[in-house]
Amino acid sequence: MASDGKSFYSVFKRSGIPVRVKKTRQIKPSRRKRESLVLIISTTQSLLGLASGMLVGFSLGLVGGGGSILAVPLMVYVVGVPEPHVAIGTSAIAVAANAAINLSNHARGGTVIWSCALVFAAAGIVGAFGGSILGKMVEGQKLLALFALIMLVIAMLMLKTRSRIGLPDVKISMSNMPAIVGLGLATGTLSGFFGIGGGFLIVPALMLATGMPIMNAVSSSLVAVTAFGMTTAASYAWSGLVSWTLAGLFVAGGILGGLAGTRSARLLAEKRGALNIVFAVVIIAVALYMLVRNITAL
Repeated sequence: MASDGKSFYSVFKRSGIPVRVKKTRQIKPSRRKRESLVLIISTTQSLLGLASGMLVGFSLGLVGGGGSILAVPLMVYVVGVPEPHVAIGTSAIAVAANAAINLSNHARGGTVIWSCALVFAAAGIVGAFGGSILGKMVEGQKLLALFALIMLVIAMLMLKTRSRIGLPDVKISMSNMPAIVGLGLATGTLSGFFGIGGGFLIVPALMLATGMPIMNAVSSSLVAVTAFGMTTAASYAWSGLVSWTLAGLFVAGGILGGLAGTRSARLLAEKRGALNIVFAVVIIAVALYMLVRNITAL
């Protein structure tokens, strides 16, 4: 190991690609002693990160969620990030930025119900902050394995209610306020704890709390995904668990993917229940993959 004030490199391999992680131990930290990780990526990894970002952006634009849950395995198994918590912290930044960009696309289409979305997100920020602190205390693979089980439950619920049309003119009121705040706090806590944006939880939660159609729920969910992602990212960045270069590549790729995903979402919304089915299939596929890779952590 390196002594204080010196740096060293450890070489890892993921998918046949060598990864160097530079660890720098600070000599005189202010009130805190912590170790920062700086991921040094190759040109190949940069291209893989850009392509992965496009997939994440497409997912966010299409179904309003799944972006961060896709980003983490992409970073670990495709790009080659050796530390799960660094992948989680970096993905939170990338997903928050891509969600904000996709939100602007949906907002221009007039499908965001702002009154419900803002209250839901505000309540969830409190939960996301607390959840992120607890999440950093748990081993990364166990977090992903447990959340994969929750994803399967959510997918079943989405398939069960796929024919629901919803109320397009829904607004926040005293009758739905408790459900919006309560579900916002709950989903925010889960999002922060597992280090994900949580769109695949937020969409059904908004539909349950307000009765809005899935297209409006997908668009409105991006407000919360952005807020939860920024909160979680800030917590992980404070702990030095973020690769800023990789986050930038994910954001760049996500811009392109998000445009395609948003257009696809509008086309699918014209077919009754089709978006719900696509949403559930994406969740099931990712959940099964995650279980296969992390089942031994349970």
